[in-house]
Amino acid sequence: MEQKAIDNQNDPCNMVLKPGLEGVPVTQSAICDINGLKGELKYRGYSIAELAAKSSFLETTYLLIWGDLPSSKQLREFEDAIQMHRRLSFRVRDMMKCFPATGHPMDALQSSAASLGLFYSRRAIDNPQYIYDAVVRLIAKIPTMVAAFQLIRKGQDPIQPRDDLPYSANFLYMLTEREPDPLAARVFDRCLILHAEHSLNASTFSARVTASTLTDPYAVVASAVGTLAGPLHGGANEDVIAMLEEIGAPENARNYLKQAIDQKSKIMGFGHREYKVKDPRATLLQGFAEDLFARFGKDEMYDVARSVEEEASPLLGPRGIYPNVDFYSGLVYRKLGIPRDLFTPIFAISRVAGWLAHWREQLSANRIFRPTQIYTGKKTRAWCALEERNKN
Repeated sequence: MEQKAIDNQNDPCNMVLKPGLEGVPVTQSAICDINGLKGELKYRGYSIAELAAKSSFLETTYLLIWGDLPSSKQLREFEDAIQMHRRLSFRVRDMMKCFPATGHPMDALQSSAASLGLFYSRRAIDNPQYIYDAVVRLIAKIPTMVAAFQLIRKGQDPIQPRDDLPYSANFLYMLTEREPDPLAARVFDRCLILHAEHSLNASTFSARVTASTLTDPYAVVASAVGTLAGPLHGGANEDVIAMLEEIGAPENARNYLKQAIDQKSKIMGFGHREYKVKDPRATLLQGFAEDLFARFGKDEMYDVARSVEEEASPLLGPRGIYPNVDFYSGLVYRKLGIPRDLFTPIFAISRVAGWLAHWREQLSANRIFRPTQIYTGKKTRAWCALEERNKN
């Protein structure tokens, strides 16, 4: 009876295709909880709004990976360990100098992250100290890699991290060699919190699939970076700015939207597979943008974005399509002076926390991923000799 049940399960007539695995549970997780109807997002039971208001990125990272908020001693030790591991080996820097200056920073980041596996090739994934050390190295070095490539491609030497600056302030410093305004550093840190985790999205699923093979964590992160790079995932925030610039002025928003809807074109920064209301992260990011504008002056594209959201409400709202996390994040990063093609690498800096949380969780009850398929090719074909094929 058991064999018959297996045969029936594998019979193509009994299988239902779910493109993109939409709605198909493939694992259990205690890391992230999303209520798309209410617009709620929680990390380990804590609301994203509360974490953004009260926590720091490194404290939130600790929560995601180890399950609970750290004690003051645990947080201090975690922060100190990350501070000690921010620097890159000169071999990694030299490798990055060989990358083409015209290459996308996400490709540079994927290659650089993967290279860490050459330096830390031991795979003691049943050793808690190995796991802790790997987490520290990746959280510490990924921002340095992003900042280093930004300067290298401009023909400059990378700026060394400053031990007296906190995590987010140090990254902004390495990009510009200027100590950032405290408000800018705090806003950036809160942005990292918002992007740190979001359940089983494409890059996190990629990370878990890679982790399930029991390879090293550097390969896990590199595979996730490659997945995040796509325009349907992390790359969308770059396209939002391009869309706003194409619209040009608030009064053009309605015609642009109507034309896009008529042509069935994707409207960048709108819609999410999980949310049927406005993405809670978009609401928070909009507030961050306004905080920056109040201090440093408004971005001319903000009024365009507001107009797009207002005009889209009656057109897309009834379909459950509202602004997502990408809609306002680009405006925040732009105000912080971050180049557009670094938006997605910054997304990766943040999401490494979530990927590593899922890596650790996958190891705790691992089973290698091996989904099935529905075969649609030809059933049986007779071999045709090369001479006969040449006659046709």
